[in-house]
Amino acid sequence: MTVRRVVPNIHSEAVQESRDFYGLLGFEEVMNHGWIMTLASPASPAAQISVMTHDETAPVAPDLSVEVDDVDAAYAAVRESGAEIVHPLQDEEWGVRRFFVRDPDGRVVNVLSHRRSGDPATPTDQ
Repeated sequence: MTVRRVVPNIHSEAVQESRDFYGLLGFEEVMNHGWIMTLASPASPAAQISVMTHDETAPVAPDLSVEVDDVDAAYAAVRESGAEIVHPLQDEEWGVRRFFVRDPDGRVVNVLSHRRSGDPATPTDQ
């Protein structure tokens, strides 16, 4: 399994102000769903920060996101390890397949893969 990027998720009720602040550091908005906005460096697009008020489809907001090339393999490995699954593996309407797991210190990690355009959604795997 390959890690593609790691993105810190900053919890904020001042999303637009955060966008303006991180813009001073060279970040530009690349995604905005209202409840989560992702900012990236134009020079290095994998350098990202997400600012979120809450998570629209999960019971908690994650502390960080880890994009992997095979989220199903990551899910199987995490389940086999006995780690706490906070949110089950599922497809989201905005094109990701993801699950949340709690790390040993209690942080919630959003583990995801992007579905390719045209890929059919995979049924939810509980």
